[in-house]
Amino acid sequence: MKGVTSFLSGLILGVLTGATLAILVAPESGEELRGQIRQRVETIQSEVSRAAQERRAELEQELAGLRRAH
Repeated sequence: MKGVTSFLSGLILGVLTGATLAILVAPESGEELRGQIRQRVETIQSEVSRAAQERRAELEQELAGLRRAH
């Protein structure tokens, strides 16, 4: 039982130390990081949407060509 308690104490201390160091050495604030992530997600969404629209237009043209052939 003492080994488990010792392990858990060490684990908790390690997690707290790691979290504290991560906050202290982080290059940006949480707000800035969230803003960058939000911007990247919006960029990816717009690129995917544009690619989907282009592909849809291509498929519609191909379908129209197939309908004319028959």
